[in-house]
Amino acid sequence: MALRLVVESGEHERVQCPVSVVADLGGQDPRRLTLRAEGSAMPVPLAVAGVDGARWRLTWLLPLQPARTTCVYILTEAGAEVSVGPGVQLLPQAECIDVLVGGTAFTTFHYGQTWSRPFLHPLIGPYGDPVTRAYPVRTDVPGEKQDHPHHKSLWVAWGDVNGTDNWSENRESGHAKQVVRRLTACAAGPCCARLACLVDWVSEGGVKVLEEAREVVVWDMPASGRAIDLTVSFRASEGAVRFGDTKEGGLCSIRVASSMDASGAGTIVNSYGGTNEAETWGKRAHWCDYYGPVNGHTVGLAIFDHPSNFRYPTYWHVRNYGLMTANPFGLSHFLNDPTIDGSHTLAAGGVLTFRYRVYCHAGTTVAGAVAARYHDFVNPPKVVVAPG
Repeated sequence: MALRLVVESGEHERVQCPVSVVADLGGQDPRRLTLRAEGSAMPVPLAVAGVDGARWRLTWLLPLQPARTTCVYILTEAGAEVSVGPGVQLLPQAECIDVLVGGTAFTTFHYGQTWSRPFLHPLIGPYGDPVTRAYPVRTDVPGEKQDHPHHKSLWVAWGDVNGTDNWSENRESGHAKQVVRRLTACAAGPCCARLACLVDWVSEGGVKVLEEAREVVVWDMPASGRAIDLTVSFRASEGAVRFGDTKEGGLCSIRVASSMDASGAGTIVNSYGGTNEAETWGKRAHWCDYYGPVNGHTVGLAIFDHPSNFRYPTYWHVRNYGLMTANPFGLSHFLNDPTIDGSHTLAAGGVLTFRYRVYCHAGTTVAGAVAARYHDFVNPPKVVVAPG
């Protein structure tokens, strides 16, 4: 049985855009499915995940599709499993997992007890150089700033969770931690790879405060524009949880390479055109981008906020010295009004989920088409399933 998957691009041009649809495969073997653009013999890398019964979620990348057009893909069952290249590989090591895209190192997920919290480090940019700061994982990079040791490349943290500090790392007075209880998914794939884990947020004294389910999806995109999807889902497993009003935190946090800092040759731009810290810190925006020079090339990192997130569009704790975080709770600081309380209490047993996309690109905000790629995330193409 063949299926026709009709992709409607919508109002925006699509470039290496993730798309997905749930379809009834009618008993076909998902391991032997082949996806091809109509009229092409070249197979398209396809991820297939079970939903229920005969229904499966099909996910792939649109290489290029103009705005307001349709494109047809044909899904058939081949006689054998189809090879479409290395895709995104996951290589488990001791207390970490290396992530390769197209056979080349992209990042490493660190989750062992060596560190206070799990994080991705480094992020390798379009020209083969790290675009996030090496410190404190490495201390041998010339000219790199060595402040704020809790700023580890790409991470999740908050400075006031029921009064505990799960942001900073104070060795003298102690600090709260995030303990990865177990990995729940480690699945490589032809168009994306998925890492997931359960994380216990514990107090300075080691008492569990809440439970987090974290998911990281890395897409098989070209090095010139590569994306990571981050989902953070908090569950008030131990009773009510109050996320306090503080600027010291970020549910999606990045520390860029020091050469990119806006205190030097780098630049911060948000979705409203605000530029650098004076115009972006504490402001609400749909996305924020940080770009600058790394080893002779201009590169950038953007964080996209999702419309389903609490207090969308989020506020930004973004600094000229290289920090960029999505911060939805620190309102009294951002609005410079101590009478405002931006804290939020999650009732016992409740769940609070945040979704972000991190986009690593070549060039400036404009050259990297950051605004267009944001629409790929929040206004994706529509896929219609029809008989072949």
